[in-house]
Amino acid sequence: MSQVHRNFLVSGAQRLPLALLAALLLLGGSSGCSPPDPVRIGYVGGISGRVADLGITGRDGVQLAVERINQAGGVSGHPVEIISRDDHQDPAAARRVVEELIELGVSAIVGPMTSAMGVAVAPIVNEHKVLMVSPTVTTEELSGLDDYFFRVSSTTGYFSTRNAKYQLSQKKLRRMAAIYDLGNRSFSVNWLQNFRRTFVAGGGEMVTEVSFVSGGDEKYIELARRALTSGPDGVLIIANSVDSALLCQQIRKLDSMVPITLADWGATERLLELGGRAVEGVTVIQTFDRASNNPRYKEFRQAYLLRFNREPGFAGVYAFESINVILKALERMEQGKDLKQVLLDIPEFEGLQSSFRFDRFGDVTRPHASISIVENGQFVVKD
Repeated sequence: MSQVHRNFLVSGAQRLPLALLAALLLLGGSSGCSPPDPVRIGYVGGISGRVADLGITGRDGVQLAVERINQAGGVSGHPVEIISRDDHQDPAAARRVVEELIELGVSAIVGPMTSAMGVAVAPIVNEHKVLMVSPTVTTEELSGLDDYFFRVSSTTGYFSTRNAKYQLSQKKLRRMAAIYDLGNRSFSVNWLQNFRRTFVAGGGEMVTEVSFVSGGDEKYIELARRALTSGPDGVLIIANSVDSALLCQQIRKLDSMVPITLADWGATERLLELGGRAVEGVTVIQTFDRASNNPRYKEFRQAYLLRFNREPGFAGVYAFESINVILKALERMEQGKDLKQVLLDIPEFEGLQSSFRFDRFGDVTRPHASISIVENGQFVVKD
């Protein structure tokens, strides 16, 4: 058995049942003709229901990265195996599948894809000291903590503040209404709080704030009507892509001209497919540019399109980066260190559109957040 594989087993010894650890050691010490044991990495995301576009796209980004590294010989000669689980956008289900992955002896986990699920499972990975890298969790509830939860995306505070400033300065809006989903409360409430703080400080006013739970009994037309009752000059939607698209359609039935802006969560390709003409002119804040000329991104996008026949979007890009962060750390494993420390010791990572680095808490700030506008069925960077 190679020294690298022994290191994998040592780093996971605290979380593997003794019987399973003994079996792996015996297997690794058997005949040199035996194929090398795989390095297992878990993936957790909502791959069913209303957030399935985020979870499926993220899963496929991870799969593409693993296929590539295995074609190149794996991690120090060991093939990488992805074990995917659906969290169903349900905290209890998310905790259950994360515990299952840990019992299976994964070296690390990519995911989850929403903030509510991140808050639900972070205590579990911290207890077992298993590294988790999320592509798209942005809530500030998990910021500034010395734990095993890392993420490659900026926080809600960064996105929402930038969006509020844009609405004040470029759109000249002063009276905003908000519709937000309590089904992902740790994200939506945090996003709204930061937006409100910046918008009000800049001379604006939040005239109406309407909450709902995705998949509940409330009708979208009623949500839209409640948001527009006070006569806002703009509407903010903090919801997934499906709900955002449906809300835009109902808002446009009542007011064809009012500006609409979205939180980053809703800006997937699914929004464009479902929203149609109703999402034309909608603005969104992101650190991702679909038209980037970075050669790494262009090559990845072409490979993703060829493999899955659809755009990767921000979820696919950030998931691809998340798994590569883990793979790079695994390649550098040394005796006596855990994967978290190895990751923190790497000064910088080369992303698909820009380089990034983790602070000592595993948080990332991307270099630039841009405003995109939906034009002719596409997200176009404007500011």
